[in-house]
Amino acid sequence: MLNVNSLIQKKYCTCLKTIIFALLKITNQIKIKKMNKGDLIDKIAQDAGITKAAAGTALNAFMEAVKSTLASGDKVTLVGFGTFSVSARNARTGRNPQTGKEIKIAAKNVAKFKAGAELVASAAKAKIK
Repeated sequence: MLNVNSLIQKKYCTCLKTIIFALLKITNQIKIKKMNKGDLIDKIAQDAGITKAAAGTALNAFMEAVKSTLASGDKVTLVGFGTFSVSARNARTGRNPQTGKEIKIAAKNVAKFKAGAELVASAAKAKIK
C-alpha cells in the first residue's frame, strides 16, 4: 500500500507532494457512502426489529447458503433482487502489462450476479454526489 507520509518524508518530489495533497483534498470532498458487512448487519437489525447478533447470524447463513449452492453448480434466484450463478471462463492468452510478454490464463469458474428489475430500478433512482 502506498504510504503518503513516507513519500513526503523521503522528499521524492515537490510536484508529487502537491498532487497527492490535491487528490486527498478532492477525495475528502466527495462523500461516497459505502456499506460494509457491519453496517449491513446494523441496517438489517434495525429494519427487522431484531438484535444485531440475530441479524449477523442470518446474514452469515445467507452467505453460506449462496456459497454452498454455487459450489454445487446451482443458481440462487431472488425475484426482483437478482440471480447468483456460476459461469465458466475459457482459457485464454493474456499479456503481462509490465513486460508485454504473452501469458496463458487457465480456464476457471467464476461467481456471477445479475441484478433483477427492482434492483436495477432502485439503482437508477440513486443520487450520487
